[in-house]
Amino acid sequence: MRDENNEEHIRNEIENFEDLTEDEMHELVLEAQQEALQQQEETTPKKEIPKWFIWLLSTMLFLSTFAGLFQIFSIPAIDFLIVSASLSKQEDIEAYKKSVVVIVTEDGKGTGFSVSSDGIILTNYHVVEENHSISVVFPDAGRYEATVKETFPTIDMAVLEIDGDDLPYLTIDHSSKMTKSDPVTFIGNPLNFKGIANVGSILAPIKLSGWTDEVMMIQAPVYRGNSGSPVLNEDGKVIGTIFATLDHQEHGKIGLFIPISLLNDYKN
Repeated sequence: MRDENNEEHIRNEIENFEDLTEDEMHELVLEAQQEALQQQEETTPKKEIPKWFIWLLSTMLFLSTFAGLFQIFSIPAIDFLIVSASLSKQEDIEAYKKSVVVIVTEDGKGTGFSVSSDGIILTNYHVVEENHSISVVFPDAGRYEATVKETFPTIDMAVLEIDGDDLPYLTIDHSSKMTKSDPVTFIGNPLNFKGIANVGSILAPIKLSGWTDEVMMIQAPVYRGNSGSPVLNEDGKVIGTIFATLDHQEHGKIGLFIPISLLNDYKN
């Protein structure tokens, strides 16, 4: 009767797994393991593991898997996918996306964008830092091996070069005039997606600790993988490059981009 009572107790706990803490789940597993060992000692080795124990482990695996999915596909993340799908129906956005590339290195993937028809690519320095093997993948133009032409660690920018011609590219706005609340569009490869377009608005410049130059804050859904994404103004010209996010005391979680004018200054 003791074994049956213990088994009934664990069954009742399983039915209420949504209310269990992580520690309680661990206790349940230990209890189930002890129960299984006791039954194994009291019976022959051929006795099958109780079905409720298998169901418990399956449930825990199910919850663990979906917990990870919910962390990746949170409600804001789903929202930005919906916005991107809507934006991508616009001819100009679809055209811009052809120039946004996936940067593939030994360490992972990031975003970059073409700024010339003969193979000049811009991205963040931290995307390619200390990597010897770098590939650039266009949505339509295919994959190319890239070399690092110039780096500007002070402003987290890098210039890559590939052997190509007649490549799609984005135009740079060398004036880089920016005003608070100006709308912007940015395109990148966040959370292992490709060619995700989204919108935001300019907040204000900010000087980060350890930086000599100011960068720009934007109110926008920026995620891991957006590093190297081009920031476009209403004319579809590049005014900056996404490189980080920041938990701001006033604005909450915001995106940060490097004004393209800084790259021009450092190159000159």
